Amino acid sequence: MAWLVLLGALLSTLRVGSSTLDSETLLSPTPYNCPYNCTCAADLLSCAGLGLQDVPAALPAFAADLDLSHNALQHLPPGWLTPLSRLRALRLGHNELEALSRGVFINASSLRLLDLSSNVLRRLGRHDLDGLGALEMLLLFNNRLAHLDQLAFRDLGMLRRLYLGCNELATFSFDHLHGLSSTHLHTLDLSSNHLGQISIPGLAALPAFLKNGLYLHNNPLPCDCRLYYLLQRWHQRGLSAVSDFAHEYTCLAFKVPTSRVRFFEHSRVFENCSATLARGLEQPEEQLQVQVGRSLRLHCNTSAPALRVTWVSPQHELLVAPGSPNGSIAVLGDGSLAISNVQPWHEGIFVCLATGPHLRHNQTHEYNVSVHFPHPEPEAFNTGYTTLLGCVVGLVLVLLYLFAPPCPGCRRCYRRTCRCWPRAPSPLQELSAQSSVLSSTPPDVPSRKASVHKHVVFLEPGRRGLDGRVQLAVAEDFDLYNPMGLRLKAASESTSSTGSEGLAMT
Repeated sequence: MAWLVLLGALLSTLRVGSSTLDSETLLSPTPYNCPYNCTCAADLLSCAGLGLQDVPAALPAFAADLDLSHNALQHLPPGWLTPLSRLRALRLGHNELEALSRGVFINASSLRLLDLSSNVLRRLGRHDLDGLGALEMLLLFNNRLAHLDQLAFRDLGMLRRLYLGCNELATFSFDHLHGLSSTHLHTLDLSSNHLGQISIPGLAALPAFLKNGLYLHNNPLPCDCRLYYLLQRWHQRGLSAVSDFAHEYTCLAFKVPTSRVRFFEHSRVFENCSATLARGLEQPEEQLQVQVGRSLRLHCNTSAPALRVTWVSPQHELLVAPGSPNGSIAVLGDGSLAISNVQPWHEGIFVCLATGPHLRHNQTHEYNVSVHFPHPEPEAFNTGYTTLLGCVVGLVLVLLYLFAPPCPGCRRCYRRTCRCWPRAPSPLQELSAQSSVLSSTPPDVPSRKASVHKHVVFLEPGRRGLDGRVQLAVAEDFDLYNPMGLRLKAASESTSSTGSEGLAMT
């Protein structure tokens, strides 16, 4: 009986397990044509980190983003991307790829992003990147690249960002950029390489938008005076590729690998250099100021006739004839750029790139356009009214001077008669008034003038209610023009002045 119970329990366990497997199969079905162990989600296909040594044989045609990074791939077969006509991004980083071959990227004309970083690539041939005409970003950093063919990038006409940092490049051609078109290229990373030879004229001839994205730090650059002044000027202009990594720019002082000097921090190496050596290397940008709402015309000045002229706006927009999509900027038949109605967003650096059989393909001309709003015009200064006002004010002042002379203490003037407030007379005025009243000589006789040093004594009659009498005494040496000599003295009543009152003159 016990074995029957045990058999029933075993059968029920098997039935539950089978139902669980069936439910898991129904809940997570295998996507159609998805490689084994890979993840497919919509148009994304990820086979990263699976240790693959070969590319999966069957790749779904719907994949637009393929991730094969962090594997052990050593070889890419020609034509392996033929089924993937919708592919936009291909990630092959962190593999063991040593070389690329011709035809590897056939049928990848829609590819925008190609990541080949962190492999062991040693060289790039002329045809290794054929078929990537629409590529915009190429990641080749952290490889072992030591050689680039002169035309390795010739088919990458739309490339905007190229990362070649952390490799073993000893030279790089800035004259023709190994076939690159500098019209679209805005970022060129050459940092952490072995660059010891640089064409300084070719470096100076690069357009401004590429100089802003040219990374040369952490290289054994030569301690050349022209290169120092060129990079110093870029640093002063605030180009981000130089200013952001200024402490990592080094040069070899004694042509020994261990004699690297951070020349932006320790510039004594170049103290004997003359700034005249750097003159003419870089054509200065032309400064223009324009008012909002006005028109602007820019000409691409070149040393020889150009076959084709292309412009780049401050927003890094490529401008060819007939002009910008919104119609605000026009490129005319002679290659000049015209803006009929200048707006604030037109401010910045405009760069023209002229190409032709008699020109270097990267000959450029730069305009730094500053846009400002109109200032309100000041009101016109009316000199007629101010002259009339000045005449009236002057006439009033003259009349006041003639008919209203100043009178201290005046209260009111009427018919040239000035009535003044009464003021307390000074002691000298009282003395003069009393002496003139008591004098028997008329005051208008000029021959009878009182001497300044006469001895005048006036005895005031006695007052009953006072303890003594006030006696006014003028000394013999009294000066009428110095009233401080006047002395008032109180004396006791004397017998000589009791019965006599009057004026005595000697």
